[in-house]
Amino acid sequence: MDGDRTQVLADDDGLARTRIRFLTSESVEPGQVREAILASWWRSREFRVPADRIDLPYAGDQDLDTPLIRGAKPVLERLGDQLEGQPISMILTDQTGVVLSQRTGDHDLHRHLQSVELAPGFSYGERFVGTNGIGTALADGRPTQVFGHEHYAENLENLACAGVPIHHPISGKTIGAVDLTCWRKDAGGLLVALARTTAEQIRQALLTHSNMRELVLFQSYLQACRRTSGIVIAFNDDVVMVNDAARHLLDPADQALVLGHATQVLSSNRRATETIVLSSGSRVRMYCRRVPGERAGEIAGGVLTVKLIETDDEEGAALPVVPMFLPGVAGSASQWTRSSQAVDTSYCRGEWIVLAGEPGVGKYTLAQGVHRRRNPAGRLHTLDAADAGPTWAADLRRELLDDPVDTLVIRHADRLGDHDVAALVEVLREVPRPDGPWIALTLTPEAETSPRLADLLAFFPRTIGVPSLRRHVEDLAELVPLFLSRLSHGGEITCSPAAMHLLMRAPWPGNTAQLYQVLREVTQRRRTGTIRPTDLPAEYHTLTRRQLNRFEAVERDAIVRSLEEADGNKVRAAQLLGISRATIYRKIHEYGIVTPVH
Repeated sequence: MDGDRTQVLADDDGLARTRIRFLTSESVEPGQVREAILASWWRSREFRVPADRIDLPYAGDQDLDTPLIRGAKPVLERLGDQLEGQPISMILTDQTGVVLSQRTGDHDLHRHLQSVELAPGFSYGERFVGTNGIGTALADGRPTQVFGHEHYAENLENLACAGVPIHHPISGKTIGAVDLTCWRKDAGGLLVALARTTAEQIRQALLTHSNMRELVLFQSYLQACRRTSGIVIAFNDDVVMVNDAARHLLDPADQALVLGHATQVLSSNRRATETIVLSSGSRVRMYCRRVPGERAGEIAGGVLTVKLIETDDEEGAALPVVPMFLPGVAGSASQWTRSSQAVDTSYCRGEWIVLAGEPGVGKYTLAQGVHRRRNPAGRLHTLDAADAGPTWAADLRRELLDDPVDTLVIRHADRLGDHDVAALVEVLREVPRPDGPWIALTLTPEAETSPRLADLLAFFPRTIGVPSLRRHVEDLAELVPLFLSRLSHGGEITCSPAAMHLLMRAPWPGNTAQLYQVLREVTQRRRTGTIRPTDLPAEYHTLTRRQLNRFEAVERDAIVRSLEEADGNKVRAAQLLGISRATIYRKIHEYGIVTPVH
């Protein structure tokens, strides 16, 4: 028994050291921390969550007369009676992580939770407090356990928590979360099982509170889903239900746009068809119908099916041309524009800068674009620190002192060895200011706080963050046509709305560099005409959250291709593969495959 406890303590100490390494931008080897926790740590860092304090927004007094609270109250009261006097806290939140209620059977635990603001009115969303049972469960959309040092904020390291999202029993929409929190030393393997049971009991309680109007609408929604593999949305004043195709092919802004049009159409017509243009520039055709209620004259809501228009003329239509702020640099999303303007401002001031961002986000592209805008006839040279060799110091002196260029971009500065960093610092001391070259360094965000680069970064008064592609994915509407024009082999090639939707749903861990490579591979197979979903690699038909092994990737690709051959008919695709209908449905869900829309 003592040996087991020693092993647990050793593992706990190892996790604490791993967390410190992560927070100090050191590498974390695979297996040192759970995958889901490491992914949450990265998100927490992206949100710039402070790890050394709790600083949460207060949402004020909440409306306590909601279906969620009414359904959850008796469930939590029963559980509270069973756990009376135990050091376990039962917490209910809304869908954003704002705490609605907190009941704790132990005075010391309650006092501690108050000190870390785990109390009604405060948001425990992941973007505010980092990795924790509530915020991470809502971010991942699944039950989540967070123990001790797995928490991002050090103030939570003595706690263990298990959070489970609560889904509306009719719409399936996440409407909140239930969380059980206790001292880390008291945590057991059944904590998440108890939280799961509690969430399910709350869901069942909500079902009994649902009115007949919602049930009638739900039945009509299911019937529409059975008739088509395309986009289906059902709605009334209180409920919106969307199927997987709608979630995958329409972003939230387009869903709101479609719903707005449908509401207007159905206010005067029993059934109507309308064609609208989405924010991405693609066109869809909506088929809308009212759903009658149980009583005469009552309307339960509306059901609409949406189809992407892919006629030959409309597929090949060019997307609207957006003026470029920087020559050769596409993108007009707010985050990307702010970075572009910041680089341009620094150039005009003669201010040397650091461009920080993930690999492939376009750091060099921004520096090049600003140079072309402000000094198109000037010389721009590049030195890649990743290739620094014996001539590194001589190369620096040539570019900056002996025959100075107008702009020098030093890429991957974080890859320099200590000797090469010292050589760069020595040369920079001799560069005349402000009449010398304009210099931009590129590096990863983690490297900016590296002590060994402190002397180098002292020459660069400003760091400009370059957003990852997933933070401005709407810019694909401009990036894709730009890249295709560069990659075309003498013929005109465009991207269909359906293919564009799939590209917009991808996570793009490799950012714009990955997008360019994907389009390059596609244009090697299709040199003219319109890119369709079938032209894209199989992984862009899926939305899986985890890395697939080689066997799983082959299986996923086979299912994607069979669905394409079967025009989205899952039964026929299963027959082509020689597997059962139940198996293909399970695999489609497991791999997050987006089925073709026709």
